[in-house]
Amino acid sequence: MAGIYLHIPFCARKCCYCDFVSFADQSRRAAYVRALLCEIDLAAERFPARRYDTVFVGGGTPSLLPAEDMERICEALRARFTIAQGAEVTLECNPGSVDAGRLAAYRRAGINRLSFGLQSANDALLRSIGRIHDYAQFEHGFHMAKQAGFSNINVDILYGLPGQSEADYLDTVARVAALLPTHISAYSLIVEEGTPLYGAVRAGETLLPDDDAVYDMQAAGRAALAALGYAQYEISNYALAGQECRHNINYWENGEYLGLGLAAHAAMVLAGWRRWNNTADLEAYIAKTARGELPIERMQRIERKEEMFECVMLGLRMTRGLSRAAFAARFGQDALEAYPEAAEALRALGYLEVTQDALRLTEAGLDMQNSALLYFMED
Repeated sequence: MAGIYLHIPFCARKCCYCDFVSFADQSRRAAYVRALLCEIDLAAERFPARRYDTVFVGGGTPSLLPAEDMERICEALRARFTIAQGAEVTLECNPGSVDAGRLAAYRRAGINRLSFGLQSANDALLRSIGRIHDYAQFEHGFHMAKQAGFSNINVDILYGLPGQSEADYLDTVARVAALLPTHISAYSLIVEEGTPLYGAVRAGETLLPDDDAVYDMQAAGRAALAALGYAQYEISNYALAGQECRHNINYWENGEYLGLGLAAHAAMVLAGWRRWNNTADLEAYIAKTARGELPIERMQRIERKEEMFECVMLGLRMTRGLSRAAFAARFGQDALEAYPEAAEALRALGYLEVTQDALRLTEAGLDMQNSALLYFMED
């Protein structure tokens, strides 16, 4: 399986916790779309042909683009790349940035999955982190999407927000699940250096829940989602039966993906496993594509040992674990043979289960994933 990621770096206002490459200034939006269309042409000529099973348009807020721009981008992708019949095509959107006309255009363009960035059902919490919408706007947008014919919808929610209680978080879980999205992504807030939230926390102006409170939210949310029919299939992701995100599963299986757009990343087999990233400088991106150059900033070859560890690191994020057969097919060696000491130590701690098919972290192991991975680095 292979996927395409496209980055749309514009948003109405940057949230105080966001460290993604995105801009509230949209004055270069038209120039960026032209540059992205150029990069699509250049990448199709440069890289070997692949059949792409998933497409994910992220940002920023991709739904801020005029509908005709999104249609042009999707048309260019299908004209220049082999997109599989029945491919999963996801668009991220923020509440308040969609309307009936845009949603109809997305359907015409072949988009068949939406991902709404809600974060919380508590309007006061939304204001505290700089979101520009309220819960009512989210709910309205969600219902419009259903009326437009979208049946595959994800909702992003956050826990560990400033001033958030466990009751607040469980209320968000319950209200979102009552709408019956096919997928819910539940992330712990990460305070990234350089963001306004980081500065406010460092200055003591904003207080975050302590680690124990955040863990309790995570555990309570996991139990609530399970009771509501949402099975956890990855550390932060839950889905109704058969509705797991195929694009993200490809990442966790360390599959090939092509990144297009500002600061996008890619990983493909090109005379070995290679990874690269595009420039994060908007003007450089536009200038390079105008000259007929791919906007790649850095490309590196990933050596076998690092590639093996990446497969373990990503595969163990999934509740089904790392496939031993897939690992052996890729490296000619069983994962248990590659990491015998790590497996033995983690089994003794109760963090790892080993079956005939997989190496899989237990619930306790998933909670301690970063610590568990250290054992594989030492093996």
